[in-house]
Amino acid sequence: MINRGPFQFHYQFQFSNGQIKDYEISLDPDTLSLIPVATVADTPEWVHLEYQQCPDCPLHPDAHRNCPIAVNIMELVESFKAVFSYHDCTVVCETAERSYMKKTSVMEGLSSIFGVIMATSDCPVMEFLKPMARFHLPFATIEETTVRTASMYLLAQYFKYKNQPGIRFDFKTLEQHYSRVQVVNEGLLGRITSVGSEDADKNAIVTLHSLSQFLSMEMDYSLSGLEYIFAGRFAD
Repeated sequence: MINRGPFQFHYQFQFSNGQIKDYEISLDPDTLSLIPVATVADTPEWVHLEYQQCPDCPLHPDAHRNCPIAVNIMELVESFKAVFSYHDCTVVCETAERSYMKKTSVMEGLSSIFGVIMATSDCPVMEFLKPMARFHLPFATIEETTVRTASMYLLAQYFKYKNQPGIRFDFKTLEQHYSRVQVVNEGLLGRITSVGSEDADKNAIVTLHSLSQFLSMEMDYSLSGLEYIFAGRFAD
């Protein structure tokens, strides 16, 4: 058995005034769940599960005091709640295999981090996104994300097909997943809105929400926006 360490992503925000903000993400190599930086004993009200809890949330306050995503983004929200999202900066993401760097806005950098945290916080609605988080691509474009999402979903369907030969290879289930993701994004936005004095953290969630809406639309139209990539390349 291979002894794997955590999958790690180190984000650094470098501002023109010399200020630097660092953020570490570690994923359990077996469960792909986020490894918390530290156990939080006392959490603010906006993190509690019952505070603006998402409609149809499958979790119950008796077993879960906090929203699993909210408790994991708490440190990030506190760190960036007074930063304007339009501020330019250089964002660097380092992994074991390579480094990524982009001169961009705070919002885009935060959206990248939020995407990983939301997918790996053990929220039942987000569970299907864990394999994509394992192969996290910072600063991904909408087209890149659509390709990765569809590809991961079809790969998952293939593994199911090996044990269930009658399984369908359409995107109906994925559409349903993303409809629920939009509800979670809206719920998180409601929580964060009550905290931040500026808008960087809220805009990061808005960006992810817009992305999930686009993905849902793309699935509904059978990914026609990507068809040009394959035109004439797989002739019989």
